[in-house]
Amino acid sequence: MRRVVVTGMGTISPLGNTVEETWGNVVEGVSGVGPITRFETDDLMIQIACEVKGFDPEDYMEKREARRIDRFQQFGIAAAEQAIQSAGLELRPEEASRASVIISSAVGGILSLEEGMVILTQQGPRRVTPFIIPKFMANGAAGLVSIKNGFKGPTFSLASACASGSDAIGQAAQMIRAGLVDVAAAGAADATISRIGLSGFDRLGAMSRQNQDYSATPAPFDKNRDGLVMGEGAAVLVLEELERARARGAEILAELVGYGSTSDSYHITAPAEDGAGGAAAIAGALAMAEVSPDQVDYISAHGTATVLNDLSETRAIKAAFGDAAYNTPISSTKSMTGHMMGATAALEAIFCILAIRDDVIPPTIHYHTPDPECDLDYVPNEARQVKVNLTISNAFGFGGHNAVLAFQAFSS
Repeated sequence: MRRVVVTGMGTISPLGNTVEETWGNVVEGVSGVGPITRFETDDLMIQIACEVKGFDPEDYMEKREARRIDRFQQFGIAAAEQAIQSAGLELRPEEASRASVIISSAVGGILSLEEGMVILTQQGPRRVTPFIIPKFMANGAAGLVSIKNGFKGPTFSLASACASGSDAIGQAAQMIRAGLVDVAAAGAADATISRIGLSGFDRLGAMSRQNQDYSATPAPFDKNRDGLVMGEGAAVLVLEELERARARGAEILAELVGYGSTSDSYHITAPAEDGAGGAAAIAGALAMAEVSPDQVDYISAHGTATVLNDLSETRAIKAAFGDAAYNTPISSTKSMTGHMMGATAALEAIFCILAIRDDVIPPTIHYHTPDPECDLDYVPNEARQVKVNLTISNAFGFGGHNAVLAFQAFSS
């Protein structure tokens, strides 16, 4: 099997519109939660979110194009552009068919669909924009990035709910390992902060309703956690076959050494209570990486701050790690970024790589009251400076989708 390395990263997130800005705020424990500003929420049960701030799509595209695409697609294009530029990637014509784009989305263009339905019902079908279909296609970001950058290899979007970003990265790595492609831009983009998105997740009982005092939410693994806070954004990695990256003198940021993917086969929204599916995905990633649990220096948890998810994930980690679970630092950066749906997993992959680069583990903020059933080391409230060589990133989504990535410091 060919080795897969990371040579570029990009993100638009609630904590910054670049990788370094976002990472700086995560290490400092900055919360991205605040009142929703883009539309009125007086009649909604949920009035807070982790919005992207200060993003101007015209930094990445013409004004005319920005108007014709959905917000999630704008985010995906911007994150991909950052990643490709940071990788110094320039494709020659003969390389185009060996370059892939997999930019997933858990939901797609829900904002455009919601706006289109309002126009349809209030103004009639003739007022619906002809751009409505490409605006809400979940594969829209992948297609647009391919067009903009001349990537002519396999280009598509995966939808595995909140595991979408990890699955995009994992599947891209598998294609490189198998020799189907040599380079890929992989990640995810989502922009679900909308009236229907907020209301739907709230009706599932998944959302925090701390609208007035949101200073302590979301609170992953805390006994008093009351649900997730919705986020938005995108994150993209450039993955390359090792020898290709070496040949062009690329800076290698980390090596992607493992990927595990499973299904709970249990319930469409609730995780399996015993965490068996998540444990199997973790075990699969470690087996591919050919490492043991006690070699893992950091676990980036899915950690949504819902009662069921945090308990199930804790059990999954215990099942996969055994006694090593109690000695392995874990954190949920969703305590700061909110839950960016499919995009969060891709962003957390970036955090795993940066933890290796900087030898620092980001904190789980808002952690104040330990839960006796969630009794592992969740790196509460402050970042921790330790040597980090090997990390894993958990992503567990609705439908029972589990995806786990393993990253390691690059060694020749």
